[in-house]
Amino acid sequence: MSQASDAVNYYASPGPMTDPGPYASLLAGLPSAIPDLVQVVQGLLVHVFWAEQYGLSVSDERKAEVQLRLVQDKLARIRQLDGRPLAEPRPLDKKLVGNCRDFSVTLCALLRCRGVPARARAGFATYFLPGRYEDHWVCEYWDAAEGRWVMVDAQLDTFQRQVLEIDFDPLDMPPGRFLTGGQAWQVCIAGEADPETFGIFEMHGLWFVEGDLLRDFLALNKLEILPWDHGWGYFATQAERELLARLAALSVAGGPLAELQATYAADPGFHVPTDYLVAGGRA
Repeated sequence: MSQASDAVNYYASPGPMTDPGPYASLLAGLPSAIPDLVQVVQGLLVHVFWAEQYGLSVSDERKAEVQLRLVQDKLARIRQLDGRPLAEPRPLDKKLVGNCRDFSVTLCALLRCRGVPARARAGFATYFLPGRYEDHWVCEYWDAAEGRWVMVDAQLDTFQRQVLEIDFDPLDMPPGRFLTGGQAWQVCIAGEADPETFGIFEMHGLWFVEGDLLRDFLALNKLEILPWDHGWGYFATQAERELLARLAALSVAGGPLAELQATYAADPGFHVPTDYLVAGGRA
């Protein structure tokens, strides 16, 4: 089996974050087409930063749902809010409150549970604010017929596409609309983009790009941590810069898988805390 085939097979099964656990039966009978699965995700989730634009006031207690790392914890909360089958769209106040990672990781989980290779990607989108690279997550799936990874932004429903005047297909995003953490790191280090334009809210700069580079590296290892998890600060020394350059190359190429896994295993500084990987684990 080729290295490429190994990688495709690796992403066809759930990881610790995307395993539905005891809620796997809820996924039975869901549609298989990508547009339909994206609609399922959009019917289950509402973005915490868009809620008011939909006319939904979200309490602080409900906003805490963005802290749910594991898909099985998300499914448990979704069922608690509304016990109907997952394919049935929820009213706004019964949707799980999440963010871009939640849309991407949930779609990734639904695809993997169908045996479709999928991976969440952390990086920056160009389509939220002019001249800015906004912190964001998307999902990729392997199109076997075309032999390529297809990038999908599951967050962009009809309303958001209209507000943002999206001029591309969110179900097959063209290059350049989203930069993975590795791509962002490379263009910033090369002086092709200003690191101060990368981030979210008042947080921006090369340190923020580094964070998304590391989150994307972990996601390629099927460890899709929360956007605010962990803290590294790797780029102080030349050796650490060389490490980040290697991670960026892996992020841009999406592999090879063996090097992704070996690099993660070799550096304890990358290792995700075990209590992040259990149901109901640390918030």
